[in-house]
Amino acid sequence: MSFSEYATFDAVGLADLVRSKQVLPSELLEEAIRRIEAFNPAVNAVVYKAYDKARAQAAAQDKAPATGALHGVPFLLKDILGDCQDLPSTLASRMLQTRVMPQDCELVKRFRQAGLVFVGKTNAPEFGILPTTEGAFYGPARNPWNLEYSTGGSSGGAAAAVATGMVPAAHGNDGGGSIRIPASCCGLVGLKPTRARNSLAPDFGELLSGLLDEHVLTRSVRDSAALLDATHGVVPGDPYRAPPVQGRFLDQLGHAPERLRIAFSSTDPAGRPLHPDCLAAVESTARLLESLGHHVEEAAPQLDLPSFAEAFSALWFSGIAFAVELMSLQLGRGPLPDELENLTQAVHQRGLGVSAVEYQMSELVLQQVGREMARFHQTYDCWLTPTLARPPLRNGVVDVHSSDLENTYGPLIDYSPFTAIHNASGQPAISLPLHWNAEGLPIGLMFSTAFGEEALLLCLAAQLEQARPWRDRRPPLFLQHRPLATVAG
Repeated sequence: MSFSEYATFDAVGLADLVRSKQVLPSELLEEAIRRIEAFNPAVNAVVYKAYDKARAQAAAQDKAPATGALHGVPFLLKDILGDCQDLPSTLASRMLQTRVMPQDCELVKRFRQAGLVFVGKTNAPEFGILPTTEGAFYGPARNPWNLEYSTGGSSGGAAAAVATGMVPAAHGNDGGGSIRIPASCCGLVGLKPTRARNSLAPDFGELLSGLLDEHVLTRSVRDSAALLDATHGVVPGDPYRAPPVQGRFLDQLGHAPERLRIAFSSTDPAGRPLHPDCLAAVESTARLLESLGHHVEEAAPQLDLPSFAEAFSALWFSGIAFAVELMSLQLGRGPLPDELENLTQAVHQRGLGVSAVEYQMSELVLQQVGREMARFHQTYDCWLTPTLARPPLRNGVVDVHSSDLENTYGPLIDYSPFTAIHNASGQPAISLPLHWNAEGLPIGLMFSTAFGEEALLLCLAAQLEQARPWRDRRPPLFLQHRPLATVAG
C-alpha cells in the first residue's frame, strides 16, 4: 500500500482490506507511522509514539483471524482518559509526566477487542480545560488547514492527526464540546453520544457531573457509527444506562431518514448574531435539507444562556478541581510549584470554592436545560446550529498563561455557545464538515436529536455526507508531503 493510497480509506475500508487479505495490519501500521513522521513536526498532534508496542500488536494480528470489526486499523488515543496498559496517561500535565497505566480502561478494552492498533497518544490542553489545544507541557497543536490557527480542543491533537491522514479515526472525549469543536475546526465528523452510551469503567461512573462522554473523531460518518457499535454498552456497576439500541448503528446508514422536522438557529442562544461565515453555513445547510425533502424552519429552545453558563462553569471548575485532587491522592502529594499551568491553578482554586449548595443549584439549572431540550425535541426531530459561533481562532488568541478566569472563559463562551447545551442535556449531537469559508477554514454544522437517538442522527449525517460529500476535501498540508523511509521504533 502506498503512502498516498492509505489515507484515501476510512477505518471501515482499511478493515475490509485486511479481512480480504489485500493488506496486512503491519503494512497499515507502517504507513500510519510514515504519515506521523511526515506531518507531526508541523501539527504537533502526536505527543507519545508507541511504535514498538504497536508493531508487536500488528505482527500478532498478521497471524490471527480478523475477529474484530476493525482488525488491524491504526488508531490514536487521547492523552486524557484513554488509559491503555503500559502507556502514559499524563492529562497533558507536568504533574503527571511519569504516570503509566497498569490496565486498559473499559473503552480501550473495547477498542482493542474491535482490533484497533494503538500507535500513540495525542495532544490536549492540561486537564482538558480549554476549547483550544495550546498547553505548555506539549505545546500547541496546529490546524492542518492553516498552521496559524487552532485545532480546537480539547481533542485537538486527535483532530489534527485524522485531518492529516495519520490515522482514519482517533479517540476523543467531550465534556463541553471537546470532540465537536476540534471536528469543526479541522473539517471532521465529531459525534458526542448520548450520556452513558459508552462506559467510564472501571474507575468512574460519571465525570464532570455527567457532562463528559467518550467517543472518536473520524472523516466518515460510517466510521463513527462502526466505532460506536464497537464500544457502546453498560458494565455492571455503571450508575446509568443509555436507552437500548435496536440493531447496529452502522446498519442504519443505508436507509434515508423519513421527512424530518428540523429547526435551525440564525443567532446564538442569547439572541446575538453569528459570525457571517457561520450564518452563511447554517443558511446553506438549511437549504440543502429542504432540497432533501425535510421540513425546515427557524426555531430555538428557550434557554437562559447567562444562567446556564454560570451553572455550567461551577460544575466544570469543581470537576477539574476534583481531577487535580484525585491525581494528588494517587501521587501521594499535591502539585509542586510550576507543575500546573496558571490557568489550571486558577480553575483548581475556583473549583475548590464551589460549595455543596452551589453545586446542587448548578445541577438543577442544567437539569432544567435538559427538560427544555426534551420539550423542544417533542416538536422538532433535529436542531441545526453552527458548531461554533465564529470560525476557528488563531493560536495565541486565548492566553493560556493567564489566571484571569472571567477574561479567559467569557470570550470562549461566546465562541462556543451551543456545544455545552448537549452535555447538560445528555442528548447526542454531531458536528459535520459541510462548509468552508473564503479563507479555506472549515465551518462545522451541528445537529442534535432527542436523548438516545444517535441512530437518527447518524442516518441524517450519512444522507448529508452523500448530498454534500467532503471525502475529497483535504487541507493544503496534506498535499505537501512525500513518504519517508521506514521509521525505527
